[in-house]
Amino acid sequence: MKPLGDRLGQREQRWSRWMQALPELAALPQPLAGEGVLLRVTGLVLEAAGVRAPVGAVCEVHGGTVASHGAGSVPPVLAEVVGFNGDRAFLMPTGEVHGLASGARVVPRAAPQVPPRLASTASAHPWRRSEDRGLHLPMGEGLLGRVVDSQGRPLDRLGELTRVLPEPMVRRPINAMDRDPVRTPLDTGVRAINALLTVGRGQRLGLFAGTGVGKSVLLGMMARYTAADVIVVGLIGERGREVKEFIEDILEAEGLARSVVVAAPADAPPLVRLQGAHYATAIAEHFRDRGKHVLLLMDSLTRYAMAQREIALAIGEPPATRGYPPSCFAKLPQLVERSGNGMGGASGQGSITAFYTVLTEGDDPQDPIADAARGILDGHIVLSRELAESGHFPALDVERSISRVMTAVAPRPQQQAARRMRQLLAKLTKARDLLQIGAYQAGHDSELDIAVRLAPQLGAFLQQDMHERAPLAECRAQLQSLVA
Repeated sequence: MKPLGDRLGQREQRWSRWMQALPELAALPQPLAGEGVLLRVTGLVLEAAGVRAPVGAVCEVHGGTVASHGAGSVPPVLAEVVGFNGDRAFLMPTGEVHGLASGARVVPRAAPQVPPRLASTASAHPWRRSEDRGLHLPMGEGLLGRVVDSQGRPLDRLGELTRVLPEPMVRRPINAMDRDPVRTPLDTGVRAINALLTVGRGQRLGLFAGTGVGKSVLLGMMARYTAADVIVVGLIGERGREVKEFIEDILEAEGLARSVVVAAPADAPPLVRLQGAHYATAIAEHFRDRGKHVLLLMDSLTRYAMAQREIALAIGEPPATRGYPPSCFAKLPQLVERSGNGMGGASGQGSITAFYTVLTEGDDPQDPIADAARGILDGHIVLSRELAESGHFPALDVERSISRVMTAVAPRPQQQAARRMRQLLAKLTKARDLLQIGAYQAGHDSELDIAVRLAPQLGAFLQQDMHERAPLAECRAQLQSLVA
């Protein structure tokens, strides 16, 4: 720790710089924010006239009429500008609109400015300012071990957040040529993934499954056992009951201690669910930029797309594939591409390894969101309902799953052993009907004979209890020994 005199001297210098900049800050022009008037509430959309705010700006809707100047009977409702048509602005509320009346005031939040001499030190200053009018939500070490909503408000009744500062939700994307390549294997603690679908640090994968096949349990296993500095969990559009159960029964105290949980349950407005996914990603980016290796678990990407569909259809965007408008398929890569490795090198950035659950409606692998997600992710893990119903957990379908970076992060002997095991599993799948009716006769196919003989060991290798951890090195050794 620095001596007290040095710390006081540094504090005095910061205050001196700030006081010298005050006249310059006062001389900056402060544009007046044009207030608007609420004209119509249609379903999920608020329509206002007179609002001069860009898309993404946050406004306060006061329940009183213009004549009463905000002395309404309901507290202000936060809303975000999601579109406009001429002089009419379309806003999406983040709270309950019950009680709003025609003529209510719509007040955009002011955009504070930074004087030029403080622009370079604004990020380190406690009174940091930003030029955008979008959301600024709390980020920092104080979020670890906490459960918050999509607005950064605590949900765990553990008091107010400390050691956090508001930061903008919109960040400049990393140049694709500046990112570090995926070259380091990541231990997830799950045997089937470590051995056959080895994950690289900074990879983005999808967990494709229908409802009730164990994807939340698999996420909890990875949250407890994955070798990561920080874990960010985004529960987007899930049942409210599942939030507490996931934290207490699946994540448990061991996983929660190094985790941040952002919860936006299914009964929240669509904009809140959308912001929950962006907030969870922004928290992961915050820790990555400080050199941490982050594991981002988002459940689910489909609920995020559904929230965007509700917003887009409400403001008049035409539907396309199965009711999803084009903006849904444009938003998915924008969200997913924010994760991955940082710039590394001299910048000292870390990584974000992300797992996104994707719900396949009716177990249909050709669901439009599932099909779009497969094209933008670095691999997919398919959970089978048939395996789950037979008591096989985790219900991971190896033949339909793939990790696109395994060849870059796994040694060649492991790759050959994994390929051999896939061949044996494929043989068993093709001969399943013969085996069930007793028509199989040994000696006709040597490969099938080996697969039948090893079937019990193969099944035992792929199954794992949720409270059991399987280290990466041990998984490699077991795999090579099994198929030797």
